[in-house]
Amino acid sequence: MYEKFGQFINGKWQQSSDKSTYEVINPANEEILGKASKATPEDVDLALKSAQKGLEVWKETPPWQRSYIIRKIADKMREKQEVLAKWMTLEVGKPFVEAKGEVGGAADIFEWNAEETKRIYGQTVESRFVDTRVHVYYQPVGVVAALTPWNFPLVLSSRKISTALAAGCSVIVKPDVITPGIVMELVDICRECGVPAGVVNLLSGDPPSIAQQLISSDIVKKISITGSTRVGKLILKQAADKVQRVTMELSGHSPFIVFDDADIQKATDMAISAKFRNNGQVCISPNRFYIQENKKDEFVSLFVEKTKKLKIGDGMNPDVQLGPLTTKKRLNEVEELVETTKKEGAKILLGGKRPAGFNKGFYYEPTIFDNVKDDFTIMKVEPFGPLVPMLSFKSFDEVIERANNNDLGLCSYICTNSMEKAHRASELMETGTVAVNTPLVAIAEAPFGGIKQTGYGREGGSMAIKDYLNIKYTHLGIKG
Repeated sequence: MYEKFGQFINGKWQQSSDKSTYEVINPANEEILGKASKATPEDVDLALKSAQKGLEVWKETPPWQRSYIIRKIADKMREKQEVLAKWMTLEVGKPFVEAKGEVGGAADIFEWNAEETKRIYGQTVESRFVDTRVHVYYQPVGVVAALTPWNFPLVLSSRKISTALAAGCSVIVKPDVITPGIVMELVDICRECGVPAGVVNLLSGDPPSIAQQLISSDIVKKISITGSTRVGKLILKQAADKVQRVTMELSGHSPFIVFDDADIQKATDMAISAKFRNNGQVCISPNRFYIQENKKDEFVSLFVEKTKKLKIGDGMNPDVQLGPLTTKKRLNEVEELVETTKKEGAKILLGGKRPAGFNKGFYYEPTIFDNVKDDFTIMKVEPFGPLVPMLSFKSFDEVIERANNNDLGLCSYICTNSMEKAHRASELMETGTVAVNTPLVAIAEAPFGGIKQTGYGREGGSMAIKDYLNIKYTHLGIKG
């Protein structure tokens, strides 16, 4: 499946310098999808030089022309939705309908940034002096290293690539070894739509070694990473030596709060949609469920009933709502966390094991816990899987304090029919994003990112492009 791709450097697909490869596994059946090219240090050097040359071309390309090309990419992604979605289901394991949704969301991001390209506004400040003028304007930050994970490979690559292109930057994207094909297909669409050689480059292979070499280079001026907090801290330490600009969206551990005035039918639908998207392998997945005590039994009973109806299987099956976990490692970690949660005193209401009838594939049942306490491991460690701990609370102030008692601050969910509670809770939550009565959070037109140890910087919305631009101020004397 990967033969037509490889490393993308200076506008061309090519094998790695030593022709080495690595295997990519289908998580639904554990079969080898194919062998993808594995970059060498020499390939990384070539990509850096390519991006440096590409930057000189792209930053001088007029914004309306950049916009036209970026919009073509969005249109082409929609044309190739089926192809892109198939790549994603085969590599990630998510249901095909979910994969198609991700393609649509990724295309929206390119479309949004095509328009932002034309709206990089400078500023004229009134000077205190009669014979000077004060001008503020923006310039591309330079070559961007885009480090993307495997769980949403198309959306997360699209955020980084399209924003860099909109700002006039060149970019080197490094997909995860688990999901190289979908990102290769995206980069090939960029080529097909007329992005000049060297402006978009791709390096496939060992993430730590490629990332370290990119960050240590004087050519890279900005790093954008989506990943774990542990990896983000390592990247940040490396970037500090070069004083490189860094945007980081790291781990999450989102609370899901249901007040007793909420519509419980809608709240359970919202919870299931948000929790089981990509089988819980989502940084904004709700992981700590706080239900007001007089509605907890009703909520939990309905949630269990609806969860039982979810069909597990190969994502290419149109009837499937829950695909496999993406890797054997992820499956083992989920199993270990379930055992830990049981030992700490939790009661399993549903699931807690691998489903029957699957001889191959990294499948795990959606698992719902009761009798969970705030100090359990699952309340501190990001589950990144279909695990649902249920807790109760008495008062508004109590649940806000408990929900905020976490080092991570990416997203929170609120269910209530009270405008007062909706506003107060969203203002008090220590997270970068809040979803009130909706499971939808990551949309192209809104700034996405977190606070605390979830990182900093934003992707999406009108703010994102500023992270790819340098601010320049000129104090101009008009009398020579």
